[in-house]
Amino acid sequence: MRKIITAGALALALPASIAAQEADTTPRLTFGAFVDGYYAYDFGRPASHDRAWTTQAARHDEFNINLAHVAVQYTAPTTRARLALQAGTSVQVNYAFEPDEIAGQTNYLPLIQEATLGVAVAPTLWIDGGIFFSHIGSESWISIDNPTYTRSLPTEFAPYYQAGVRATWNATPALTAQLNVINGWQVIAENNEDKAVGVRLDWAASPALTVSYSNFVGREPHADTGEQGIRFFNDVSARFAPTERTTLVGTVDVGTQEGDTWFAGSLLGRHWVTPGVGITARVERFDDEDGVVAPGLRTWGASAGVDVARGSALWRTEARFFSADDEIFPGRDAEGGLSKASTTLVTSLSIRI
Repeated sequence: MRKIITAGALALALPASIAAQEADTTPRLTFGAFVDGYYAYDFGRPASHDRAWTTQAARHDEFNINLAHVAVQYTAPTTRARLALQAGTSVQVNYAFEPDEIAGQTNYLPLIQEATLGVAVAPTLWIDGGIFFSHIGSESWISIDNPTYTRSLPTEFAPYYQAGVRATWNATPALTAQLNVINGWQVIAENNEDKAVGVRLDWAASPALTVSYSNFVGREPHADTGEQGIRFFNDVSARFAPTERTTLVGTVDVGTQEGDTWFAGSLLGRHWVTPGVGITARVERFDDEDGVVAPGLRTWGASAGVDVARGSALWRTEARFFSADDEIFPGRDAEGGLSKASTTLVTSLSIRI
C-alpha cells in the first residue's frame, strides 16, 4: 500500500539525539488500490470456461480481472485498522462456499477482503479482530507479492481468509508468535457450533532466512463424505533470499481428519536477471487420496515464467503443467472429457498504488 510522507520524515534532518527524543506518534490514514487483470488459455479447453483446481486465473480463454481491491488503513501508536473491498474471478471461486444469504438478506461479506480493528495491549502485543488474511501459508492472496503468478497447490487448498480474533506477540526481534481463534477453515459464516484455533511462528534465523510454522485445529466437514470431524493441519515453510534479486520458498503441508490424511509440498523461486526482468519456476506435489479437502486431487506440477517490472506495474507470463495420478483435468479431446495432464498459459498485468 502506498505510504504517505509526513512531517515525521523531517526527523532525518535533525541531530540524532533530538530525533531519538521526539518519536513521531501522529496517527496516519493511507489509501491504496490493486488491480490484477489476466488472460489464461487452458489447453484442456473446459466447455464451461471454468478451470479446475484453482482460484487464480480461474477462467479459460477469457480476458478478466483476477483480483481488484481498494483499501483504507489507519495506524496509530496503540490502534490500527484496515478496510479493503474486493472483486474478481478469484473472489468468486474462493468464496463459493459462503452462503448466498444470511438472515434472508444477500450475503455481501465475500466482497470484504479485510475488515479489522486492532489494539496494542502492550508494546509488543496486539489484539486484532474481524475478517482478515489467514495465518497459514507462505504465499499471499495478492499476486504481486508472490514469486510466481499462480499459487502453489499447498496454498490453494489451505485457507486464504478467516474471521475471528488474533493475538500477535513480537517476542524478540527475530521471533513473532500469533494465536488465532476463528470461525473455522476458510469461512466467515459459521458452519457448525464450534470454533477453531491456530498458531503461527515466524523465526528470522538470519537476514537471509525466515522459517515459519502454522497450524489449524478445529471440527470441519470432510469434503468427500460431508461428515464433521476434528481436522489437524500443519504447515512448515522457509523463505531464503541470499541476495536482493533471488528468492526461494519451500513449503510442506500435512493434514489429518479422523484417520484420513493429505499432504502437499512445493518449491518455488524467482531471480531478477536485471532490475526489471525476472524468471520464475516451481515444482509441487499434492496428494489427497482420502478426499479431505480436495477429493481426487493427486498430482505433480511444474511452472516457469517471466516477470517484467515497470514502476508500480508488473507484467507476468507463466506456463503451468500438471501430471495427475487419475483423470481429473478437463480435456475436451480426451475420451470421457477428462485427462491426466493439464497445460495452461497465463499472462497478467497488475498494478498497485
